[in-house]
Formats: sequence, C-alpha cells, structure tokens
Amino acid sequence: MSADDQDRPRKTLTIKKTARDAHAEEAPKRVRTGARARLVAQNERTKESIERQKDPEGYQRRQQEEAARYARKPASGGRGSADRGASDRSPSGRGPASRGQEARGPSSRGPSSDRNRDDNPRRDAAPSPRSGRPQQRAPRLDDQYIAPATPAGRFYDPFEDDGPAPEFAPEPDYDDAADAGHASAGRHDDAHDHDHDHDHRDREPVVEVRSRRPRETRQAEIFKVFAPCPQGLEEALTAEMQALGYDDAQAGRAGCSFTADWSGVQRANLYSRLATRILVQVAHAEISHEDDILDLARDTPWERWFGAEQTLRVDTSAIKSPVQSLQYCNLRAKDGICDRLRELEGERPSIDTVRPDARVHLFLTGHTATLYLDTSGESLFKRGWRLDKGEAPLRENLAAGMLALAGWDPAAPLLDPFCGSGTILIEAAWIALGVPPGISRPFGFERLRDHDAYRWRDLKDDARSRILPQLDAPLVGYDLDPQAVEFARNNAERAWLTADSIRFEVGDARQIEAPADHGWIVTNPPYGERMLTEPDADLWRDWATCLKRNFAGWQLHVITSDMTLPNQMRLKPKRRVPLHNGALDCRLFGFELVAAGYRDA
Repeated sequence: MSADDQDRPRKTLTIKKTARDAHAEEAPKRVRTGARARLVAQNERTKESIERQKDPEGYQRRQQEEAARYARKPASGGRGSADRGASDRSPSGRGPASRGQEARGPSSRGPSSDRNRDDNPRRDAAPSPRSGRPQQRAPRLDDQYIAPATPAGRFYDPFEDDGPAPEFAPEPDYDDAADAGHASAGRHDDAHDHDHDHDHRDREPVVEVRSRRPRETRQAEIFKVFAPCPQGLEEALTAEMQALGYDDAQAGRAGCSFTADWSGVQRANLYSRLATRILVQVAHAEISHEDDILDLARDTPWERWFGAEQTLRVDTSAIKSPVQSLQYCNLRAKDGICDRLRELEGERPSIDTVRPDARVHLFLTGHTATLYLDTSGESLFKRGWRLDKGEAPLRENLAAGMLALAGWDPAAPLLDPFCGSGTILIEAAWIALGVPPGISRPFGFERLRDHDAYRWRDLKDDARSRILPQLDAPLVGYDLDPQAVEFARNNAERAWLTADSIRFEVGDARQIEAPADHGWIVTNPPYGERMLTEPDADLWRDWATCLKRNFAGWQLHVITSDMTLPNQMRLKPKRRVPLHNGALDCRLFGFELVAAGYRDA
C-alpha cells in the first residue's frame, strides 16, 4: 500500500436516500454492514499484514510519516460550520449542524466530529511522536495474523448469508406549495421552525423486512419411489432399503415403495443390489377409459424432466386391469406426452426403443393409472462387468438376493461348486469389499434435464472412498467346463478384482475339498435349460455324499426349478423360499450340513 493510497479515506458502502426537504442531506449516512463489508475489510487487513512482514522497516517508516501528517493536519469543520456560506443557512440564521447539536444537547457530537473520526481510522491507532504514547515495535516475520471475529464470537465465513436485505418504503409526499405559502406569509416562528427541522432530522426510514423465499429445487422435493425386484426378494429388498436409510420402505408386490429426495433417488440407484429399477412416481389418477390415460399424460409436466430434443420410450404393465389392449394404452400415454411437448416446445420427441434418453412406465390396476419416470435407464442388474455369459446365466440382482436370503457373512468363506460365469462369487466379492453395484455404469437420470453432474460426482467419489482394499475370507468356484471358468475369470477382471480375490478352477463338484472348517455354499446347479441331457440319477446322490463327508458344519443353499432335488440328495431342507429365475418358478432350498443326523447316501 503506497503513501498516496493511505492519504485517501477508506470508502464505506452507504444506502443512498432521496430527500425532499432541504435539510434531509444533513442526516448521517447509514453505513451498510454485512458479509461484503467484512470481506473487504478482512482483505485490506490481510494485504497490510503481508506488506508488514515483507518490509518491516519500510512499513514502520510509512506509519510514522502518516501519523505525523495527520497530526499536522488542521481539523476541518463540519457541514454546519461558517465556511459553508449563507446559502446553507436556514431562514432562522442557524445551520443544520447547530440545530442538530442544540436538539441533542451540548454534550453530544455533531456529524462533523463523527465524520472526521470515520475519515481518519488510523489517527488514534497509528503511533505519533506528538501523542505522548510509546512507539510500537517493528513487526517481525514470525508475527501471526489472526482473522477478526464476528460479533457472535466465531470467525467470519465470507459465503455466509446475512439474511434478507431491508427494503425502504417510499417517503410520504409533502405539500411543498403549502410550506412555501407559510414561509412567504411569515407564519413560521423560530420555535415552530426548530421543531419542524428536528422532526426531519429524527425521522427514520420505514424498514419492511420480507422473508426470502427459497428456490424450489429438485433436491429439496420429496418423491414417491417404487423399486421393482424379482418375485421372492421383496422382504430382502425392503430390508436393504431400510439399511440404506429409507426408513419408510414397505414391501409390495414384486418390489417395495419408499419416499426420497432426488439425492436419495440417485443413492438408491447407486447402492441397491436387489432392485431392478428405481421408478419415480410423477402422476396418479383414477381412470374409466383408455382416453383418460391420454389426459393424464398430457397434464403431467414432462418438460421439467426431458424435452423434444431427447428420445423417449414408454412401457406399460398391468395387474387385474379391465383394459382390453395394453398396446393401445401404451400408445395413448405416448401420444399424451408428445402432445404436451409439442404444444410447449413446438416439436415432439423421437421414439427410441433400444437406448432412449427418457423412459416412462405406465402401470395399470383395476381403476387407476400411475405414470413413473425411470431413473435407472438399463436394468440395475446390468452392473457393466458381465460380458461373457454361460448357458442360462443368473441375473446379478438375483444372485445378490440369494446371498441375502442365505444370510452369508462376508467374513466367512464362500464356495460355488457350479460357478458358471462366476456371477454369485463376483457379487459376493463386491458385497464383502463394499463396492456399490452401480459404480461403473451409467444411469438414466444422467440424461435428464437439470442433471447436477457435480453433485453426482461427489456422491460417487464418497462411495469409492469407502471401498475396502482386500477380502477377509476366501471365495472359491469350480466348474467342469473350462470355457465357463475362463468366462468367470474375465468377468472378475472387468469387475476390478485381482486374480487372488476369487479362485476359479476346473473341478468336479463330487470331488472337491472344503477350504475351511465352516462357511457357506451358495450355488445355481444345472437345471432346466442348462440340463441339455437327462440328469444323471447318481449325480445328486454322489454330490450329497461328498458334502456330508467334507463339508460338515457348512450351510448349503441351492436354487433350482426341480422340486424333487432334496429327495434325490436325501437331505431335508430347513428352509425353502419361492423365487423366479426369469420365467422359471424356482425354490431356494437351505440345508445345514452335519457329519451325522442324515441318512447315509
């Protein structure tokens, strides 16, 4: 800061007020205080501290010169002093300043003294040889600058909101002609003139504080959400959603429902292992005819989610609905969406059934229709790592559901003697490491309007920071087909799993050894499409014999569409859970393997 800059008085932010009378400008200026003023003052103090540390001697010399200059400078008169001339005096011969002092009493200071004190902020603080005070020492480089504290006792945040700004009401109109008439007639005496001026001086502007209306953002809005899943996993999905923080999750038919804000919708897509999609409800109404679907779709504000520049796909499903054609209902919903966007934007969106930008689901019941916005895009069981598939592969969310229903402990060993392309073991590895299932795939909400890419990136970065570096227990998979084992290794590599994370080997399930004293066996043995030939009658009996001999103390969970499998293995299931693997009606059988207590095979 140069010496010339120090001569200039510091600027203050003031509220400019228009006055109608001749004496309104004599009122002291209102100094604006707040975040901006504190930030400017803090920046100046920081700049001064840096300059003091760089050149302590020069800084002290400039301070002394400035103090001496202010000491030699004569005191300037106020606005009401005699050097202003007769034009500034009132008809009574007294200036505004003298009247203000008389009104406040002889002990009060006028505006001139306040102004001099404000214009010279360094006058009292600077060391002066004439002031009789001791000289300050030269600042050292090890001096520490401490930021000023706010009146509340905490350090200032420049981005803090100081609340709503005051709005001044317009001043009332005065009858200038009447005032002029009174002055010309000489009806004003000195006392009345003094009271009139005193009223103008003491008049305070009327302040009306208005509450600031928050912007209605998508993040703050609460949505009704439905998450479909394979039949049989409703309770497991509800428990998963509650563990993720959706306390109001309730199980329904082939899914669960809950409420969440937009950030919660994104988190559900990222973290849910069992859901097939995350659908946000945007409209719901009772219908009596197919044309009511057209009106419902036309009245829904689709423009907040997507526009004519994006592609669209509409799907329809129904339960106990009296409509005769779901395809016609699907067409009515699509026409309503396109008609609304054409009216608002002059163009309709194109239809893309393969990879659309926006997906809408119409769900019909007995007399109601519900429109959902699909925020997932591709089904959530498509994690992005399974490109090599075996015969009749198991979907990833069904594999994760089997592990959840089996009660597998991520710290315990896991074995899959019919691993195929490795779906169950790779899902187990991601569960044990805490890898979110959607960490490496795109989602449909990323192509919607007003997508906050920065917030979504922060959410994914936080999820990546929670991933564990290594597994605590071994994961082992066997299969008779060498090509299936190669597929499993390739899929594990695409899932960012090292070669030692999961051990895939070619082996016969009837001749395997237990890798530990206890653990879980969760498997999807050949059945249905995977059984190209008639099953060997001795296969299940020999496998059961191996399990009883080598895996005592383990838990066995098998999914199959063959309801006679427990009898063929001569094992009594402790639990059976109905599941659907695609179109196949299956059961997840649970067994406890012990060395004794079962009939010999």
